[in-house]
This record gives sequence, structure tokens and C-alpha cells, in this order.
Amino acid sequence: MAGDLPGTAHRVPPHRAPTAAADGYDGFLGLLAAQASAEPGRLFARFEGEALTLGMLAARSDALASGLRAQGIARGDRVAVMLRNSPAAIVTILALAKCGAIWVPVNVAQLGEGLKYIIGHSDPRLIIAAADLEPVLRDCGAALPPLLLSHGAAGRAGSLESLIATEAAFDEPHPAADDTLAINYTSGTTGPPKGVLVTHRMLRLCGEAVAFVADVADGDIMFQWEPLFHIGGSQMLMIPLLRRARLEMVERFSASRFWDDVAASGATHIHYLGGVIQILLKQDPAPHDRAHRVRIAWGGGCPPDAWRPFEERFGLQIRECYGMTEASSITTCNVEGILGAVGRPVPWFTVALLDPEGRPVQGEAQGEIVVRTSLPGAIFRGYFRNPEATARALRDGALYTGDLGSWGPAGEMRFHGRMTDSMRCRGENVSAWEIEHVAATHPAVADCAVIGVAAEIGEQDIKLFVQPKPGAPLAPASLSAWLGQRLAPYQNPRYIAIVPEFERTPSQRIMKHKLSRSLGDCWDRSAAVTAARR
Repeated sequence: MAGDLPGTAHRVPPHRAPTAAADGYDGFLGLLAAQASAEPGRLFARFEGEALTLGMLAARSDALASGLRAQGIARGDRVAVMLRNSPAAIVTILALAKCGAIWVPVNVAQLGEGLKYIIGHSDPRLIIAAADLEPVLRDCGAALPPLLLSHGAAGRAGSLESLIATEAAFDEPHPAADDTLAINYTSGTTGPPKGVLVTHRMLRLCGEAVAFVADVADGDIMFQWEPLFHIGGSQMLMIPLLRRARLEMVERFSASRFWDDVAASGATHIHYLGGVIQILLKQDPAPHDRAHRVRIAWGGGCPPDAWRPFEERFGLQIRECYGMTEASSITTCNVEGILGAVGRPVPWFTVALLDPEGRPVQGEAQGEIVVRTSLPGAIFRGYFRNPEATARALRDGALYTGDLGSWGPAGEMRFHGRMTDSMRCRGENVSAWEIEHVAATHPAVADCAVIGVAAEIGEQDIKLFVQPKPGAPLAPASLSAWLGQRLAPYQNPRYIAIVPEFERTPSQRIMKHKLSRSLGDCWDRSAAVTAARR
């Protein structure tokens, strides 16, 4: 049965003491070892119904870590991993952590130039991949390492499964908490991805933040659809080590099965990113909308107009967050239910909003979100092989996020999109985020995205891409007139392109760098006005 309808007062979760380590937040391998020794039969997760206990994960990851060492993988070696969610994927992450290798998660949907870039840039010593993805790797054009471990190739010698099955022991000392655990490449929605250097401590802090903002308690069940190659997925591996909670995992997100799977799992929490809230709201109302135990949906990217409808339809509370992989995933969270806000910083971060001259903004003005921490190591130390981007992001001990925020009347932060996701039009800086959030409220619009394109006169013109709702007629001219009543003239897009769907990242964000910048495949408001005058 669903939880009570959300009210106006929400309980603020307590800031619990660290689970272990005198310095506040150490790595996580010590937690796994201690808990697996004390309670080997305790359930860590179920994956598509398959039980994974702490003892299983500890033993299997030991075996794989031993096998990797035998293959010549040394501490600090980079290992690219291209696996779908599975028990083997979890074991692989833990094994790489144990042997001190650097995990390079690769989106399983990557191919061609995008895949070539990540493999070429990270230059791994070994690739671990699903067997059916080997042709994609070989066809991408990258120079592949000689070592390749396959998963899902039944009976093949040297497969991932064969190493896990050896039951070999692994008793080397754990890497230090501030050793590099992973290179997480950003989604690359607006350009080439950057490799965020993530330490063992940072992944632990990602999990601590989830436990804090989602108010995770002993006995809770976290429904997980997020891919483990995304920080939103990998951070969840910390939860059963920090609370007596467990994961209920599926291979991928499915809107049509989502609530049936959630109800069957007994989940108490769900996570959302990107367009997930809108996607679920578009599903036809059904009895299972409230036939679940979920009390909290937490994540980032909930549009204000969808917030209350989602809470009321599904009988749960939304906790909207803001964060970046560069700052251990979560920086702020709205636990007070203030509509449209991303809330206040978690206890180990502080946030300032600065103008271009580095001064704090006044009133409700927008400024760059700048993050500082009281915990050394909570903010990343740089981008892999990208000193220029590192220097732009890290200044005077602070993370300059490149994101825009403002302060609300109660001191809560509001998010206004990327500084780089803006255009200069008619002498004005125009936020793509602001246009998108207006266009998304049109009754016939399922989703939309805005980019800047070449202008005949001035800096840029605005091009709006719109995906209509199924069966909903949508004429660019009528949409433009509707937008003209809700946007300033300089914000109203000149070009409108109707698209059947968007290409998305695993977190359901639209990949803007793949949108067409052509001016010949869309409706042109200026040309329509000129034609009407003739």
C-alpha cells in the first residue's frame, strides 16, 4: 500500500555519525570485509530475483581480484568495463577496487566515435566487456589493448566467469581511501566527455549522501534501475554497507513495468534522473500507481509542474537534489518540500553563488554555484589528462561548477541550468533551461531541448526541438505563438524542429551535442512572418 500523501512539513533526516573510520569517511572495502565476515548470509541485493549475499560478493570479488592480478593487472592500471547491470558487474567493480586497479566505466550504448574517444583517452590495459559487445569495440576504430575478458561467453577459456569461479583468495591490503578508484566520464550532453577522477573515499561519500538525503533506514529496500556505469548507479552499492538495507536491482529502466516491479520488490525508495519523472507520468493511470511501499523518490531533474502531480498520483514524497560527480554526486537536497528548489547543502558542503567578478550575488539574482567542503577528499582532484578543464573547475580549494543557481526566500537554492547551456541572442544571455521549462508545459509537448545556432545577424539564434505527445497534433506556428505569450521576445525560438524522439544518455538526459544545427530541417518564424507580409 502506498505511503500517505505528502504534507507541507517534511522530516529533515538526522546527520548520522560515520559508519566507520576515525577520520569521518574512509573507503568502503573495510566495511565489506567486516560485514561479510560477521554476517556472510545477509542479503546485499537481489538482481532480477537472484540473491546476492555479502559473503557471495566478498568471495567472488576476491577470486576475480586474484585472477586479475594473475593476468598482470597491477595497482594503478586502468581497466575499461563495458557491462550491463548484473551480479558479475557488481563483482567486477569490487574486484577492481580490491586490487587497486582504476575502473573506467563505459556506457554499453556507446559505439563509433564516442566509444573510440573514451577507449583512446583512457588507454586501458584491459577491457572487460559483454561478449555481444566485442564487435562494437572492435569496430569503433580505437586501438584496443591485448587483454580482453568477456562476460556471457559460455565455456570460453579466460572468461570473466571462469576467473570468478576459481574461489581463489585475495588478502592484499586495501588501497588507501584517497587512491583513485575510477575515471567516470561525464555524459557529454554538450561536448566531449571529461574523465572525473573518483577516489574510494568519494564513492563512499556518494553513498553517505544518498543515505542522508533519502533518509534510508535499516530494513529499507532501494529499487535500482540505474546502470552501474553511471554514478547514480554505482553509488547505490554503498547503501547495504552503510545501513542494514538492501538493493532490488533490474537490468534497465522500463516505464511500462516500473511500478509492477517496484511493488513486487517491496521497495521503499526509488531514484529518478533526467526525464524519468515525466516518462512515468505519461503512463496511463493504473491500479498499481499506489500499490507499493515507496515513501521517497529522490533524484535530480524534476520539473516544477510535474512535482505535485507526481507526489499526488503515486503517494510519495519527492526529494530533489543537486550535485555533480566532481563533488561526490550530491551537494544539496530539498527535504522540506519547497516546490522547485534543490534545497540546502549536505553537512560536509557549503555553497556560494558568485557573479562573474567573484562576488556573492544579491537577492534572487543568479550566480555560479561554487562548492567548498569541510571533508578533504570530498571534491575531486581533477579530470584525467585534462589540465585545462581541471584549472577551470578547481580554484582556491573550491569547485566552480559552471552551473547557475539562485537563493529562494527561505534560503533554499534553486537550479537554473549550465552556464554553457546558454545562448547570446539580441545582446541578451538566454538560458536554454528557462525556455525548455516553459515549452515543456505545453499540453502537446512530451519533451524538448534548446540549442544555439548560427545567426544571420548578431551572435546566435535559438532552435527548439520538440517531441510531441503520442497522438497530439503540434504545429510549429501555433507553438511559437503560444511561447510568444510566455517568453520575452529575445527568448522565443526562431527555429522549431519536430522530432519523433531524442537520443539520450543512460540517465535519460537529452544528448544535445547530437542535435542538428542545420537551418534547413525546421520551421523558421522569421521566414513565416516574411511570407505572411507578402
